[in-house]
Amino acid sequence: METKIHSFSYKKYDNINDLPTDLQTLMLEAIKIRNQAYVPYSSFAVGVAILLDNGEIITGNNQENAAFPSGTCAERVAIFYAMAQYPKAKIMKIAITGTNINFPKNEPVTPCGNCRQAILEYESVKKQPIEILCMGATGEVLVVSSVKDFLPFCFDEF
Repeated sequence: METKIHSFSYKKYDNINDLPTDLQTLMLEAIKIRNQAYVPYSSFAVGVAILLDNGEIITGNNQENAAFPSGTCAERVAIFYAMAQYPKAKIMKIAITGTNINFPKNEPVTPCGNCRQAILEYESVKKQPIEILCMGATGEVLVVSSVKDFLPFCFDEF
């Protein structure tokens, strides 16, 4: 038997103002759409902004439903809309911000497992690593170079 170590590197910025201008712009769009999320049940609002290789920025937020499994995460709202409208485009970057609207938290919010798998699908099919920025209400921003950093031993083709 052999023991292996899986690790990855990421960038940590102290706050949104420390980001390069293009990433600041993307995160500001995510914040703007986060504030419009429909979250009457959990009060946990998430906003996402996606930068496509054609320069378009697509945004989305989470949409809850009284039948809980029927709601949709912000990442999938934005990704599926982007790929429906621009099927030939590649996703270059995704900015994610989330917080409880009643009790704001500054810990970075990362995609759930379902969203990681959805991001992976387009990263794999388009053969383009997708940079992911993660932030809470405010505070530090984590940046990873690929969803595979969040999803080791991923299921990406069969």
